[in-house]
Amino acid sequence: MMRIAAALLLLLLGLAHAARAHEVRPAYLQLQERAAGQYSVLWRTPVFSGMRLPIVLKLPDGVREVAAPVVAELPGSRVERQVIDAGPGGLAGKRIEFPGLQATITDVLVRVELLDGTRTVTLVHPSQPWVDIAAPAGRVAIAGAFVRQGIEHILGGYDHLLFVLALMLIVRSTRVLIQTITAFTIAHSITLALATLGVVHVPGPPVEATIALSILLLAVEIAHVRRGRPSLTARWPWLVAFSFGLLHGFGFAGALTAIGLPQGEVPLALFAFNVGVEIGQLMFIAAVLTLLALARRARLPKPIVQHALPVANYAIGTLAAFWFIERVSAFAPL
Repeated sequence: MMRIAAALLLLLLGLAHAARAHEVRPAYLQLQERAAGQYSVLWRTPVFSGMRLPIVLKLPDGVREVAAPVVAELPGSRVERQVIDAGPGGLAGKRIEFPGLQATITDVLVRVELLDGTRTVTLVHPSQPWVDIAAPAGRVAIAGAFVRQGIEHILGGYDHLLFVLALMLIVRSTRVLIQTITAFTIAHSITLALATLGVVHVPGPPVEATIALSILLLAVEIAHVRRGRPSLTARWPWLVAFSFGLLHGFGFAGALTAIGLPQGEVPLALFAFNVGVEIGQLMFIAAVLTLLALARRARLPKPIVQHALPVANYAIGTLAAFWFIERVSAFAPL
């Protein structure tokens, strides 16, 4: 029993030692570009039992020190600060290595802040003791990325697409439909820019609930048109689309804020995202018009044709009502 107790004590001591060793993880490297090609460097390595872990910071060839490093010994770590010059091209596309890391169980957290506002955070493991500094994205790459994000967002935004579909069921003229969708795009572009730039702030949950309500109101308008009753949307579709488009823009802003805008290229990113949204809308409209054209050529039975619009009308209204109740209950539970 004494041997078992001694073994358990040694095991507990070993676990405590391992826990203390784990507490000092990871090492930390911060690179902040202050001028073209010049970086302030903060390099912190863990210290355990008075011994600094044998991790070395190896900068790329051609990098020179602007000023001598300043070292500070802190409880549990050693911090080194310096300023380096990596030349006109900076550190983009270059590799920083950490010799000795592979002999430890310590990771290195690397944070890089470039002059254009781009920020990256990378966790370097002992199995791959280096990090490649990514080159900043060019204007073409940024534009392409945000156009793609705009397309993906609108095609994945079923409530926005349902709103566009409801407009299509009310507006029968192709020319008027183009004007209506254009008014919708202009409106949501305005509020998207205002909300993303922080000029106007509207809470997300009420906006999402009101977007569902706007679809429900259009479902009511579809019913009026079907029964030959006066309809504001049928008379002034562009005005209704513009008014509700201002609301939908706040919904788009939530997604764009989550993505984040690159500093220095905010106007380009906003424009590209809006272009992507417009492309996505046009893709959806083209798909719906194609399906309608195929349905006409298929010469469907008359009962199916007669009931298609009422079924679509009730389906849109039911789904919108469900979304509205669900979204209201999320921020204002009964």
